[in-house]
Amino acid sequence: MIQIFFSATQYAAATVTAAIRAGLFGPREGRRRILVVSNTATVPEVGTPLDRMAGFEKLRPEFDAVHSWNEFIYPHHPAGWSPRAQDASLWEKAVRLAWDLGDEPVEIACESIQANPSRAVAEIFADSPIHVYADGLMSYGPTRNRIPHGMSSRIARVLHLDLVPGLRPLLLSEYGVEPEAVPNEAIVEVLAEIGADGAGMLAGHLPDGPQRPTAVLLGQYLSAIDLITQDEEEQLHIRMLRAAAAAGHESVLFKPHPSAPAGYTDSLEGAAGDLGVRLTVLRAPVLAETVFDRLRPRLVIGCFSTALMTAAAFYGIPVARVGTGTLLDRITPYENSNRIPLTVIDAALPDAERDTLGEPLELDVLAAELGPLVRTVGYCMQARKHPGLRAEAEAWLTAHPESHARYFKKRRLTSLRLPGGGPVRAEALRRNPTVRRVARRIRAAQA
Repeated sequence: MIQIFFSATQYAAATVTAAIRAGLFGPREGRRRILVVSNTATVPEVGTPLDRMAGFEKLRPEFDAVHSWNEFIYPHHPAGWSPRAQDASLWEKAVRLAWDLGDEPVEIACESIQANPSRAVAEIFADSPIHVYADGLMSYGPTRNRIPHGMSSRIARVLHLDLVPGLRPLLLSEYGVEPEAVPNEAIVEVLAEIGADGAGMLAGHLPDGPQRPTAVLLGQYLSAIDLITQDEEEQLHIRMLRAAAAAGHESVLFKPHPSAPAGYTDSLEGAAGDLGVRLTVLRAPVLAETVFDRLRPRLVIGCFSTALMTAAAFYGIPVARVGTGTLLDRITPYENSNRIPLTVIDAALPDAERDTLGEPLELDVLAAELGPLVRTVGYCMQARKHPGLRAEAEAWLTAHPESHARYFKKRRLTSLRLPGGGPVRAEALRRNPTVRRVARRIRAAQA
């Protein structure tokens, strides 16, 4: 048996390595394991492949070979290329020849199956079982794009990080795919090994002695995905800094998104000077989890980064949010996969600008509080895929009318005939394709 693992980021590679070490892919004996790395950035040539990043050598022993998907399909871009249906078998032969796979059976473990390169690989190995793994909060949301039956029937499970213990992922559940959590202990151990190499870089950027940062701010580069403008994002970072200062933190570390431009922090540095806060900007390629593990801050503030939940779930660090209300109002379309991470962070974390900060999250009770809300939002995002969630959605919306405006658009509730929506006008009913189809059938039966 040959097991091929596809990863686009260092964090994804760490997740799948943790799953391997936890025994979720069976014993090593009798299996040949291959890691295939890809870079889906807009201009991958200027980035660093994950197999050349610091710390990768700690993951390398788990795999018998490492290959680059970018190099194999060059000059095609991995995010935009997939084989034509009639060429899939030819590509499988090409992959088997290039990577010396012979005629052995193949298992595939990949990230988001809705998009390339994972979807392309699943099409090439058209008879292979598929294991989907998700490393973030999006796993708790519904599948955005339809998966063809020939592909969905081969998906064995969804491996996910247990960031909200007890909360069951919706991803691929409409196809009967069961979720399975990667043990937290395994992923924390892998992240610590990777972080050992990043610790030196981190230490070189930190002030010595008692002035070490006690709060961490997380940047996401939200303007790059058109959720807010660059000016608004810079103001968002300043709001994070002011919240940390108001909570009593005099030394703060800001970790910008790796893709953010170099001048992105000028306004933040100016605000730090006005507030009398010592600001450290960490531009070194160090995982946020390495910062949490090595620095052990007393507070982490962000918008809706998954790293907020890893700080809370893996390291017990108090966390807080800024700006989620604005983004919940702005994010479009309603089916946008970022809606679930936004909802989870907004509902679970304290508001850094209004609430008392410094207390760890009560993770053991979080799932019971979040579950009905997440499933209701998930139903509104993909109602046709999850009709079984309608009764719970109606009950939750009836019991929480004050949350309609925050998490749900009135137009969406109206179109789904849910509590909180507006009255349905006769003209809208006449234009509804389903109503028109039923009316035609009635008229035909009466003729």
